[in-house]
Amino acid sequence: MRKAVEQETLQALVETGAAREFRALREGDDWRLELRLGLKWLPVRSRREPMRVWRSLTAVGRFCEGIGIKVLIVEL
Repeated sequence: MRKAVEQETLQALVETGAAREFRALREGDDWRLELRLGLKWLPVRSRREPMRVWRSLTAVGRFCEGIGIKVLIVEL
């Protein structure tokens, strides 16, 4: 599997301004969050799962607000 960014690392990247582009993607009934680092889009992962998924776009939005993400691109 391709590389992914853990939530703690994501928070540090947002706080320092190193990550500025984020997108939410729908896969079936679930949503995932990716950030752009350089030319690549990397998914956000949790400590236990290789890719973190949310059940709703609202939940993704709440997560982003908590971390400090101000702009989010949504791809349906």
